[in-house]
Amino acid sequence: MRESDTSTKPAAFADIPAESNMVDSVREQITALRDEDWAIREEAARLLGRFKDPRAVTPLVSLLRDEDRSVREAAVEALRTIGAPAVEALGACLIDGELAVQEAASAILATIADERVLTPLLSALKSNDWIVRMHTAQALGRVKSTETVEALIPLLQDKVKAVREEAATALAGIGDAAVPHLVRVLTHEDWLVRLHAVESLGKARSPLAVEPLLSVLFNDHDSAVREDAVRALGDIGDAGAVDHLCVALREPGLRTVAVEALGRIGNPCAVPVLIDVVRGRTPPEATRTAVGCGEQWNEELITQGAAVRALGLIGDDRAIPSLVAALSPTHTRAEAAASLAKFGSKVVPVLIPLLNDSPDENIRFHVRETLTLVGWRPRQVSISHL
Repeated sequence: MRESDTSTKPAAFADIPAESNMVDSVREQITALRDEDWAIREEAARLLGRFKDPRAVTPLVSLLRDEDRSVREAAVEALRTIGAPAVEALGACLIDGELAVQEAASAILATIADERVLTPLLSALKSNDWIVRMHTAQALGRVKSTETVEALIPLLQDKVKAVREEAATALAGIGDAAVPHLVRVLTHEDWLVRLHAVESLGKARSPLAVEPLLSVLFNDHDSAVREDAVRALGDIGDAGAVDHLCVALREPGLRTVAVEALGRIGNPCAVPVLIDVVRGRTPPEATRTAVGCGEQWNEELITQGAAVRALGLIGDDRAIPSLVAALSPTHTRAEAAASLAKFGSKVVPVLIPLLNDSPDENIRFHVRETLTLVGWRPRQVSISHL
């Protein structure tokens, strides 16, 4: 444990000076970076970050190999704060002989990289260190260059999950240019690779991915990949997927995620199907007991709750009577109240009778909460009485 130093420190601990003295202060703090006292080096690094003077970049980069962790961390934050002027110097650090320097540089570039360091970043994707690969993928996701697609695709089968996820996110950020490459990966023999490709296509939100994802939905032999294809279609939000998702509702393993996807797409064409789910008119041929919820709770009850939320997201008035009815079952009550609140004052006339006449205190509580959210107050004249 370090003993606290109560002695007066040099100017490294001084307040940031007026602009007229900035030049001398920057030089002073750069000199302090070489002090024997770790605390002075740390504070000098922090101050240089606040000054944001490009002249501090090279001295701060040298601190990435400091023997003291707190000093290294202060240098990292300072370089990140300085931003663009530090990018090229950090790019050169990606081939440094010290692995810790490579990791620190890649971590900083993950938040400030630009096309000037595209070449060193592409080389760093092949690093033996997974931390460097992960941060480099993040950095390339920030750059969003179409030149990086071919290099990022192989990382979808990286042995480290964090690397795969960052590569998928980076590819999604590149957008339409990455879609054809991701579509080719949808036939990869490894289900995890296909899974990350599907996730990336969903994050990309490109209409070009809809047809390939529908093919995955109905043809892939892995249930997890198919479930993620449904989620991806919901993320993309293309109305052309609605009818296909309604078909997917017939499969118990896809039923809940398909309902959620329909809600995110928000197309009114799904409203009658979702109402049927809420009303229990189209139950699946078989349903499983929900894990950890006991025999009295099955997946269809979870699906009904999801359908209630989906109807609230879509906001079609045809759903109001069904949502009011969904206030009665305990498993949909809270979701129904929240969804009704999204319709605003138009639900007041249908909720006032429940507030006055329902014998169930729990229902009255949720109705009162919903009425409050839509702006109704006790003793306010009901719209139905106007």
